Amino acid sequence: MGKLFGTDGIRGVVNAGLDADLAYKVGLAAATVLAKDKGGRPLVTIGKDTRISGDLLKGSLISGLCTAGADVLDLGTLPTPGVAWVTVDEEADAGIVISASHNPFEHNGIKIFNGQGFKLSDELEEKIEDIVLFGSNNVPMKTGGDIGKVSYVAPKASEDYIDHLEATIDSTLGGLRILVDCANGAASATAARLFDRFSKLRTDVINADPDGVNINDRCGSTHMDALAAMVKAGGYDMGIAFDGDADRCLAVDELGNLIDGDQIMAACGLDMKNKGLLPGSTVVATVMSNLGLHIFARENGMELECTDVGDRNVLERMVEKGYRLGGEQSGHMIFLDHATTGDGQLTALQLLALLKESGKKASEVFGACPRYPQVLINIPVADNDVKKAAMASPLLAQAVQREEDALAGEGRVLVRPSGTEALMRVMVEAKTQPQAQEAAQRLADLIPEL
Repeated sequence: MGKLFGTDGIRGVVNAGLDADLAYKVGLAAATVLAKDKGGRPLVTIGKDTRISGDLLKGSLISGLCTAGADVLDLGTLPTPGVAWVTVDEEADAGIVISASHNPFEHNGIKIFNGQGFKLSDELEEKIEDIVLFGSNNVPMKTGGDIGKVSYVAPKASEDYIDHLEATIDSTLGGLRILVDCANGAASATAARLFDRFSKLRTDVINADPDGVNINDRCGSTHMDALAAMVKAGGYDMGIAFDGDADRCLAVDELGNLIDGDQIMAACGLDMKNKGLLPGSTVVATVMSNLGLHIFARENGMELECTDVGDRNVLERMVEKGYRLGGEQSGHMIFLDHATTGDGQLTALQLLALLKESGKKASEVFGACPRYPQVLINIPVADNDVKKAAMASPLLAQAVQREEDALAGEGRVLVRPSGTEALMRVMVEAKTQPQAQEAAQRLADLIPEL
């Protein structure tokens, strides 16, 4: 990670680390780097989620982009994967998303895609970072006809994106009844219109009334309990939940049981394998994936490759080796035949099409992948230096080894720094919940003392 860019772009609390001045400098630097890389005037798309600070940051970013001579397509409120898709469809040179994903409303972020819809390379991020931190005052301001201009294409862009999503499945989804939680986020602008395209699908939508401050507030993919209760009480076939920028999707079955990313990968991976659509019979996951997914893959003749945490790492492995399905337990699913990034609404359609085709209940289709008890504890830390010191500590390494030895091959321990927040994360899986909880707590208690 650089000084500004983490594993998922630039993140921070608005006006307390991430402000209009920084956004302007990022726009200025991005346009400068893109123009040099292209050898001409760049075209940049820009979209945002529903946070109250989104307009503030967007205005500053656009100001910086146009000052350095880039033209801008303003997409309005659109899910992160929608911005990536429109960037490719419009043959733009880059796309910028203003979002902090699943984080609370006071946070926001800036994420940049390249012209192929993939996250910007480390090399280009470093060049942008260098200009922002050390050289923004030396970037020449364009004048006259060289100043960039803005085109407002929000309605058409979102309709084109919905057209694309609809075309990814053949099923009418007839006979299914679903409840969709939009997290008061970006999916509020698209989900109802998308599911309405399937006239035989009965859809109810909740948490689709954003007011700038209610994004992810006790709703969406990070707060599944209310959705689960409503699905079970209302007799729905499935519940679908997105996060704030709709690049994640989690679900609940008809009994209200969580369907996490591992179970989505298991069911979709097996279906793709049976249809000859899974190269190498391989799914790409991360080190956070549950032991249950490893067991399911082995028992069903599938290979599981695990990367470091982050959908960026998953995608890089998929592109490198030609794999078509990957994701994270948290709900980032990458169906590379249809998208260049995690796409919650795309994932939802794949789940529903699989459910309809199976003729079974969701609990049967997605519950086939077991889930070992897993405990995750987040420990707040001051900054990245504390994270680095913790990861380099011999005391922590010894403590992790003791816990692994105690599990005797029937569990896992993972301690890592968050790439997007000031947190250390401790994850333990074991045969029983108490065993996992006790081991995780011992490690969590140690970290502040290092």
